[in-house]
Amino acid sequence: MQNIRNIAIIAHVDHGKTTLVDKILHFTNQFRDNENSGELILDNNDLERERGITIVSKNVSVKYKDTKINIIDTPGHADFGGEVERVLKMADGVVLLVDAFEGPMPQTRFVTGKALALGIKPIVVVNKVDKENCRPDEVYENVFDLFFNLGATEEQLDFPVLYGSSKQGWMSTDWKTPTTDFTDLLEAIITHIPAPQVSDGTLQMQVTSLDYSTFVGRIAIGRVVRGSIKENQPVSLMKRDGKVVKSRVKELQLFEGLGRVKVSEVKAGDIVAVVGIEGFEIGDTIADFENPEQLEVMHIDEPTMNMLFTINNSPFFGKEGKFVTSRHIYDRLQKELEKNLALRVVPTESPDAWLVYGRGILHLSVLIETMRREGYELQVGQPQVIVKEINGVKCEPIEELVVDVPAEVSGKVIELVTQRKGELLIMESKGEMQHLEFSIPSRGIIGLRNNVLTATAGEAVMAHRLKGYEPWKGTIPGRLAGVLISLDTGSTTAYSIDKLQDRGRFFVDPGVDIYEGQILGEHIRDNDLTINVTKGKQLTNMRASGSDDNTRIAPAIKFSLEESMEYIQADEYIEVTPQSMRLRKIYLTENERKVNAKKFQ
Repeated sequence: MQNIRNIAIIAHVDHGKTTLVDKILHFTNQFRDNENSGELILDNNDLERERGITIVSKNVSVKYKDTKINIIDTPGHADFGGEVERVLKMADGVVLLVDAFEGPMPQTRFVTGKALALGIKPIVVVNKVDKENCRPDEVYENVFDLFFNLGATEEQLDFPVLYGSSKQGWMSTDWKTPTTDFTDLLEAIITHIPAPQVSDGTLQMQVTSLDYSTFVGRIAIGRVVRGSIKENQPVSLMKRDGKVVKSRVKELQLFEGLGRVKVSEVKAGDIVAVVGIEGFEIGDTIADFENPEQLEVMHIDEPTMNMLFTINNSPFFGKEGKFVTSRHIYDRLQKELEKNLALRVVPTESPDAWLVYGRGILHLSVLIETMRREGYELQVGQPQVIVKEINGVKCEPIEELVVDVPAEVSGKVIELVTQRKGELLIMESKGEMQHLEFSIPSRGIIGLRNNVLTATAGEAVMAHRLKGYEPWKGTIPGRLAGVLISLDTGSTTAYSIDKLQDRGRFFVDPGVDIYEGQILGEHIRDNDLTINVTKGKQLTNMRASGSDDNTRIAPAIKFSLEESMEYIQADEYIEVTPQSMRLRKIYLTENERKVNAKKFQ
């Protein structure tokens, strides 16, 4: 049997996981000399490249000396924690990346806790030691404290540590003496990460992720825990509820570099893609045909937030999207459930609307953004946190929020967070930055990022993770300003917008088609105001000096999808189509809004 090491690379967002995998691929000569592979090779879908984050975990393998190293690149955002939880099942060891300046962050704590609980052996890499103000020795101490607090075993506490810079392409056991390549890291993986343990017995393999091919359909990916799989072998598929379905393996593929190669047999310990098995779900076990034995079913943390997804019923529906009916949207959500374990879809009283449960704003917004790019039209409501009753007490999700800001604006951040029922737990200096840690209800985080970035001129770095459920903290003030609502359907004119600029800030430019009930801007007062911006200037023969000034219009404010989700209130929707995104009131006419006003109080 060949030498194998299975490792997952885990870290907080932006600490350099995908860059590290890139450099390892280059170091182990996975590309021809004349091949231009680009950067962030594994972030291969458009959304990941645009946002600069990893959303879906990926598998690659490299050969070093005579050992095959299977590498799993994982997302760093807390909202995609479900991805990390399930792929850790495939690994025997983890490489934990920590930024040499920031140190362990909330998501570092989350993924490390999951890995230590599974008994996985860690290697710590203090990355980005080429940064100014970096403090590698202090960060190493912090990581040790974190492991200790998370209840690591003696063996796990005795972790090897490496220092280096993924970007510059080197790793070393001492940060003061840089090397020229990744030899030290790969040697540490072979020395300290155990080879997969192989126990005798019949076949067992758990499906931990899936792929899709237009030629062969769905492909199950997982690690063979016991036994071996051959091509054309009959197997039993054991569902999560214990039901057994007989099936047959058509094709086996092993990960080789960035691609996959077809093989006729796979032994225990390797990560494999299995083609030909129908109707599987993530967490199912592929077992022996005669004597199937099930592996422990995966448990994924519960969602913390839900949003209403409904069909687009605005006056502009069907103009831009390809898939607009309730059946299209329902089928797409069901398809998403197959691979997105942390998601739940619950039907509502209306046949055209569903409650979609997720891990956070980013988790849900990535789904909406993916759907709109595929040609779907839909509307989504205000995100709501999930409230539970524990021992007769109404409880809500509480998050640990970490903010790093320049010292001179830290007061503004503390004020904003405490207004939203946040409690300041830790305040300390990190170089020129002030490090703040809060405990805050999940409700308070919705809409907070915009305000904090505005107050700190964009210099704040925020991160948060779910801590648990605590008793309800009381009412949190929502949006303070009202909105400007369109009275008419038509095209906006520069003349009208210019005359109404003293009423608030606009979200639309001149010459844009709008409809009655659409939200056009933010009012300067706390009430909603209905306005007509489709009126042009009355043209006459009369001319007077000074009265024909050119219009001067402030640029329209453009919200991203996440900003829109954080901005809207309970009586508003976001209309999402492949080409545009509009904010609107649920009830479009002023009369309907008055009649239904009590519903949203």
